[in-house]
Amino acid sequence: MNYDFNSLFDTLPQVFDRITETVTNPYLMLEAAIIATIYLVSLNTARRTEPALEALARNIKDSPGLLRVIISLLRRLEWVYFVFLVAIGWAILVNIAWPNTYLIYIALLFSLVWLLITIITQAIRNRGFRRVIAMGAWIYLALVIVGIDDNIAELLNDIGFSIGSFRISLLLLIKVVVTLAVTLFGSVTIGNFLDRRIQRNEELTPSLRILIGKILRITLIVFAGVVAISAVGIDLTVLSVLSGAIGVGIGFGLQKVVSNFISGLIILSDRSIKPGDTISVGETFGWIRELRARFISVVTRDGREYLIPNEDFITREVINWSFSDDLVRLDVSFGVSFDSDPHQVTALAIEAARNVPRVVDDQAPVCWMTKFGDSSLEFVLRFWIKDPQRGLTNIRGQVLLSLWDALKANGVKIPYPHRELIIKNQEQVPSSND
Repeated sequence: MNYDFNSLFDTLPQVFDRITETVTNPYLMLEAAIIATIYLVSLNTARRTEPALEALARNIKDSPGLLRVIISLLRRLEWVYFVFLVAIGWAILVNIAWPNTYLIYIALLFSLVWLLITIITQAIRNRGFRRVIAMGAWIYLALVIVGIDDNIAELLNDIGFSIGSFRISLLLLIKVVVTLAVTLFGSVTIGNFLDRRIQRNEELTPSLRILIGKILRITLIVFAGVVAISAVGIDLTVLSVLSGAIGVGIGFGLQKVVSNFISGLIILSDRSIKPGDTISVGETFGWIRELRARFISVVTRDGREYLIPNEDFITREVINWSFSDDLVRLDVSFGVSFDSDPHQVTALAIEAARNVPRVVDDQAPVCWMTKFGDSSLEFVLRFWIKDPQRGLTNIRGQVLLSLWDALKANGVKIPYPHRELIIKNQEQVPSSND
């Protein structure tokens, strides 16, 4: 490390001398009194005006992000007034040739910087990340205002190590982290905005909207990473070997993750599954709630939400009840006594299915006798519905109940299974007394 600490230590006395000179200035007390008076006036004014301004702001309904920023600004309304009045006071003192306006100028800069940082960082939803960003920005701007930022930067630049001809310093790492954070935050924000606009486009299919949104987000994130690394002066060719090794590691360690991600893109591109479809995967029956990069959310009739990996929809058999049409045909099997009239049973079954509200009218139910069973005449009743997401077992139960009522009302019996036992060459069984 070649950094000369004496240059930093030589700068600090100059700062302290500047502060001491300001403190001993005869106009200091008057400036401090002006600043304190302005703060009290700002605090009192904010308490009186904040409720009315917040009531007006609450009328904003269509832009929650803008409302959040405005409410955050109103929570710091006294500082808004303070910065405004201090700026006016500083301008007046400069115009009247006040001998020393350093204190009020520092108060203006620090209060303005703090206000801007707190308002801008409200766009970050994560509270911990928001505090880290605010603290880092505050420290940097404070160093710039005091005038020792170049010395600190030189010190951080001398802390590091070299890999061949490439040097990695603490300053470079800080620049990379800050630049990546800013560019990634900007890319995610822009990606979310564009994704919301795409989702509102009714001319595109749901699967295509999701696919375009995901491609836009991935492209923006990759672009942000490349821009951030290039912006801090890192030659991308230096990272070629390292990125190759990382790629091999990811290929072996994250096979399932990559497989699910690629499977998700395939599902979106071929439009085989879209939100709202009713599907069956294995023993899971439900409708698709959301398509994600790694999994698909399937909600069942009992309210359970299954997160099924995308790969399962590629490698396993999937039944999409509403892939090309919402119409779904269901079958109900039943049997009647041999004494019954098959023609009457067929008519009663069709009429019973038509009496169920969920059975569609444009596709008429049909009933066919399928075979002569061991104990009954076997029939199958087929009908169509348009809302499989509302359940299949319940509609089958409703049709069976309607069929039971129709058969019972017309005297058609549903037989019990029975067997006839014929014994030939019957012999007398001796009793126990013999």
